[in-house]
Amino acid sequence: MEPPPDVAIIGRDPDALEAFYRQHLPWVRRFVARRVDDPHTAADLTADVFLAVIDGAAGYRPDDGSPTAWLAGISRNVVAGHHRRRAREGRAHARISGRALLDEHSAELLSDRIDGERLARELYRSLEALPDNQRAVVELVAIDGLNLTEAACALGISAGNARVRYHRARKQLQDVLPSPFEVIA
Repeated sequence: MEPPPDVAIIGRDPDALEAFYRQHLPWVRRFVARRVDDPHTAADLTADVFLAVIDGAAGYRPDDGSPTAWLAGISRNVVAGHHRRRAREGRAHARISGRALLDEHSAELLSDRIDGERLARELYRSLEALPDNQRAVVELVAIDGLNLTEAACALGISAGNARVRYHRARKQLQDVLPSPFEVIA
């Protein structure tokens, strides 16, 4: 396995960008597919995440967390921005944008990925009862596979704060999701 690329140079070095992209693309695809239900939108948001990575690479500081935690923060911001735009612009605009950019094969692959992540989206919807700050920690840890320290970094909070939020969320959800949630945690 090759060493992780120097994230700070991704914006200037095409080889570093390609290595980072290849290493993290599957994770970003899963992250986005759990949060949207349209393959065209998933493709657009995945591209937007990597554009934001290029734009923000120079500001990456390894002391703040791993590249994956940094990428999770960017991905959350991109997806949240999409949902805010979608609420403002309406469903019609969200369905139209970006469809001409995908060929039939790509749309089919994304559709399969979205179908494969259906259970995760159902879990995600069940988390809506949690306060936003607790839900964000649970999403990053239990759904996206980050550890609590990485989730804290992605959210810009302390690891202790992340542990408290995660514990409170687990306590609140134990009646709703006792078996799967305990296994994930």
